Amino acid sequence: MQNPYALLLVCAVLGSATGLAQAERADRDKPMNIEADAMRYDDLKQTNVFTGNVQMTKGTIVTRGARVEVRKDAQGYQFAVVTAEPGKRAFLRQKREGVNEFMEGEGEVVEYDGRADKVTFIRRAVLRRYVGTELNDEVTGGVIVYDNVTEVFTVDAGKAGTPGGGSGRVRAVLTPQPSASAPAAPATPTQPLRPSTRLDGGKQ
Repeated sequence: MQNPYALLLVCAVLGSATGLAQAERADRDKPMNIEADAMRYDDLKQTNVFTGNVQMTKGTIVTRGARVEVRKDAQGYQFAVVTAEPGKRAFLRQKREGVNEFMEGEGEVVEYDGRADKVTFIRRAVLRRYVGTELNDEVTGGVIVYDNVTEVFTVDAGKAGTPGGGSGRVRAVLTPQPSASAPAAPATPTQPLRPSTRLDGGKQ
């Protein structure tokens, strides 16, 4: 069942202004570079599995985790599943197009879909927006999906009491926009994310 309070919080995240700046579209065409303690290649499944302090970069994307499984489809699109050590969370950071902003997310599992240009943070998920080096907004939930094509993100609160389900509520910390009466301070213009207009309560 959808949580109406969670929906209100998600719709409030990062304001309601238009003109969303998207993530760096060129990232999907950049090579994937990975460092790890060990690698195993499965020719039958066409997958590479990296383990031990893994760091992956792809353009402006930086990902870290304990295990990364990478595969490529027949059309050349790349897919990655990043898994954290028990009790920890995997990490992904990406620059936004045209502005000095970065999206940073964490989850026990992070899934990157190169074909759909989508990132999913699973269990104890958090998504943050940085303006330069300053944290501007943050939202947490059970599952967060960030879609670079539709410029929409969705947050599923998860079920309370289940492993990684958290409290069953979406939570957000929002930085207010400067008051119209306040003196203007020189800064790089920022563009807010556009949240989805619905919550999908899909099971994990």
